[in-house]
Amino acid sequence: MGCASSKQFKQAPRHEDAAILARETTFSLNEVEALYELFKKISYSIIKDGLIHKEEFQLALFRNSNRKNLFADRIFDLFDLKRNGVIEFEEFVRSLHIFHPDTPIAEKIAFAFRLYDLRGTGSIEREELKEMVLAILNESELLLSDEAVEQIVDQTFQQADLNSDGRIDPDEWKEFASKNPALLKNMTLPYLKDITMSFPSFVLYSGTGDEEL
Repeated sequence: MGCASSKQFKQAPRHEDAAILARETTFSLNEVEALYELFKKISYSIIKDGLIHKEEFQLALFRNSNRKNLFADRIFDLFDLKRNGVIEFEEFVRSLHIFHPDTPIAEKIAFAFRLYDLRGTGSIEREELKEMVLAILNESELLLSDEAVEQIVDQTFQQADLNSDGRIDPDEWKEFASKNPALLKNMTLPYLKDITMSFPSFVLYSGTGDEEL
């Protein structure tokens, strides 16, 4: 990373930039400023260049910078709005905005859809759903038989794939999520209203009930 870029992110965001982020997200100006302190803590944890790299992101989420996990990769990719391999402060704030308690549920549903749409095709296919279920179970250290995993996938498609075309489109996902609120229960982080220096946990699903993935 070049010196100019590193220098840029060693400085706090200008007041007008922070004000724009506050205006365009659910965060207040004070919360944006508090998020910058959190951002600095994470972005200087390993590489120390004022940008959040995947290793630093994974260390903050899972306390392990080396463990490979599809779930962690997907969350990082969705935070990396510019698709340049790092998370800048603006991306950090705009992505965390999704998890704020006051963010509209439609935005949370859309984010969750993108999480499962691994290939970015605009629909969730059966294999994508299975891959994410396995990744979430692995991260939660829950062991289920192959048969149980297949049952979760089958039940989800039975409920969500309304036109039975073998994929879940955004409208079907929206209806499915609205009928299964537990699906999004951890897409809201209450303590974002009282931001501390402890990085929020993004383990979205902790249960394996019929209504949860």
